[in-house]
Amino acid sequence: MKLGIVGVTGMVGRVMMEVLEYRNFPVDELYISASKKSIGKEFFFRKKKYQVISIQDLFSKDPDVVLFSAGSSISKEWAPKFSEIGTTVIDNSSAWRMDPDKKLIVPEINISSLSKRDKIIANPNCSTIQLVMILHPLHLKYGINRVIVSTYQSVTGTGKKAVDQLNNEKKSLMNQEKVYPHPIYQNVLPHCDSFGENGYTIEEIKLMKETKKILNDQNIAITATAVRVPVIGGHSESVNVTFNREPNIDDIYEMFSKKKGIVVQDDPSKNIYPMPLLAHGKDEVFVGRFRKDYSFSNSLNFWIVADNLRKGAATNAIQIAESLIEKKYV
Repeated sequence: MKLGIVGVTGMVGRVMMEVLEYRNFPVDELYISASKKSIGKEFFFRKKKYQVISIQDLFSKDPDVVLFSAGSSISKEWAPKFSEIGTTVIDNSSAWRMDPDKKLIVPEINISSLSKRDKIIANPNCSTIQLVMILHPLHLKYGINRVIVSTYQSVTGTGKKAVDQLNNEKKSLMNQEKVYPHPIYQNVLPHCDSFGENGYTIEEIKLMKETKKILNDQNIAITATAVRVPVIGGHSESVNVTFNREPNIDDIYEMFSKKKGIVVQDDPSKNIYPMPLLAHGKDEVFVGRFRKDYSFSNSLNFWIVADNLRKGAATNAIQIAESLIEKKYV
């Protein structure tokens, strides 16, 4: 297994290295790539030292699988080149997610849709992954009519410079470089990514469109508000769902208790509910605060939390690669 990583110096790229080691991913040859300024930097993997090489050098190694986490422009330029030489690309950017010819994969939901011919596979947006992990089994059981979701997203979703801005502001270093238009420390920004002409941000549009594609149902009505919060460790989501049939919370608890990758944390009497502090560094999606919406029939409220760098990005991509190996597609 010849594995490549593009964007290894970024936050997701670094977590990919951690998750590959944690999950004991079968790697015979590893090649790590990043931008020109990072060439020559060294990283350890399984106690062995690896140097960052250029993407051109990585291409020349003819890898079996490449994990991309370097932005849409790099993916659009290089993913087709890799696919043409038989490499399978698992891309963490938004470049291919809504391409009708590319699969948008969450392994627990739609891994069966992949075939050996799929050489560019899209990894969904971090907020979408944790949302559909919970919505999918509910949709199968009750049929989803409408979803209203509000996100509370960690600064790690923006990247290292956002984490630096938060930490600098905590130290009252207000004149340092900023990636947000306002302070993030002790503040909340209803602004994730840039705004479109319709007043929604790109992040909100991703949530709405990607959810429908993954659930394979364009009839689901969904609206979203994405909010940046001064948190390091994971994204949270407040979700209101209206179903075609009346949901039963006891049955839902039982259903999720059997689902791999999902952990129910829901005991308000003991102050037990999902929180980023507890989800940080974990691969599961945590759900709780299930309660009936008394304002509208067949509706529920609940709360979802997951580490956006793990299941929301690196872990999901690596799970896809593991499935490809298991199916002997690579």
